[in-house]
Amino acid sequence: MDEARQRPLRVVIVGAGFAGMQCARALAHAPVEVTILDRTNHHLFQPLLYQVATAALSPGDVAWPVRSVFRNQRNATVLMAEVTGVDTASRVVLTAGGDRVPYDALVIATGATHSYFGRDDWAEFAPGLKTVEDATAIRRRLLLAFEAAEVAPDEASRRRLLTFAVIGGGPTGVELAGALAEVAHRTLNGEFRRSDPGRARIVLIEAGPRLLPAFPEDLAAEAARSLEHMGVEVRTETRVTGVDRAGVDCGDERIDASSVVWAAGVQASAAGEWLDAPRDRARRIQVGPDLTVPGHPEIFAAGDTVTATDGTGRQVPGIAPAAKQMGRYIGEVLAARATGGPAPGPFAYTDHGSLATVGRRSAVVSLRSGVKLRGVIGWWFWGIAHVFYLIGFRSRVVVSFIWLWSYLTGQRGARLITGAAPPRVGEGTGFAAADDRVDRAA
Repeated sequence: MDEARQRPLRVVIVGAGFAGMQCARALAHAPVEVTILDRTNHHLFQPLLYQVATAALSPGDVAWPVRSVFRNQRNATVLMAEVTGVDTASRVVLTAGGDRVPYDALVIATGATHSYFGRDDWAEFAPGLKTVEDATAIRRRLLLAFEAAEVAPDEASRRRLLTFAVIGGGPTGVELAGALAEVAHRTLNGEFRRSDPGRARIVLIEAGPRLLPAFPEDLAAEAARSLEHMGVEVRTETRVTGVDRAGVDCGDERIDASSVVWAAGVQASAAGEWLDAPRDRARRIQVGPDLTVPGHPEIFAAGDTVTATDGTGRQVPGIAPAAKQMGRYIGEVLAARATGGPAPGPFAYTDHGSLATVGRRSAVVSLRSGVKLRGVIGWWFWGIAHVFYLIGFRSRVVVSFIWLWSYLTGQRGARLITGAAPPRVGEGTGFAAADDRVDRAA
């Protein structure tokens, strides 16, 4: 007991996402020992991941080594390890390598993964977008579809290869569909001789009555009009009933497509199972007003891992700004515990607004003040806000320059197809050969 009182508070943070990073930073000057565990070695800026998938940015532009971020924070240790469970009785975190990492306070910030609403068999044909690996695999699939269309044996094959379906009309789906339209109708214009990328068909499918349900209705309608102006087919109130190698079923309608991307739903990680904590239908941990797990005042959870209401009773949304605020709040609570100072009150979320880009010169922005921006002004505001939240001066400069270049020229500099052989002229006929080529790319 005397030894426990003399040593610093041991804080273990599982997950180096927005919440975990902010928590660790908030503890930089506190008398604690911080250990950050993550199964990857990088922090990922997920809001821009779709730009990696559509060849606007490279992975290194939106991801940073965690060790580099905390190299000057002397009380922080970074361990690359996959967490497999938590022994709450002994207060240790269990890893796949057999290590047992002890803690006095534990922060669970493991994020979320794709949810196929009980149809996990669709994942093979409709990959989601949550990791760098997801983005680069989707990029290969999309770019190789254009290459395969150039050597397609007939017009029917070419038409299917140049059809892309995006399932889900939230910000990720809207931004991805708009970016795909730009790639097909602008970036690749004039680069192919046998096929015309400008004839590509991009279909955005949403089961609800409108796109962007978290946005004001007039901005959602503006986003839909902008997408349609760019050549995207917007299908609302359309429920997907099947996904396979050759396309998508929407009830009695069949959409033949070479590439399908899933942006329709997410579910929390398995962290709730580790703790045997109360969870909702999306597996999110139900936390208290101070973001602690019921029955475990020493365990906190934040970000997409949780479902929470703040001190005013409002539901906290599952977005990056909310995760960052949660992480910072937990860090302040733990710092107060370590120093014996007064603890902050219940977590209160500050809603700064919502942003979504539709294309190169179009975005919709809804601010907390009630101000609404759209079009080019909204696009510039969206860009400035995202650059501001990037980590490091280099990333801000590089991304700003890339965006400026793309804005002026319409070009995308990350159009690399790696890990797959290019299609060969005369390789097979019909849909099957095209499918094989695309599968090798993924």
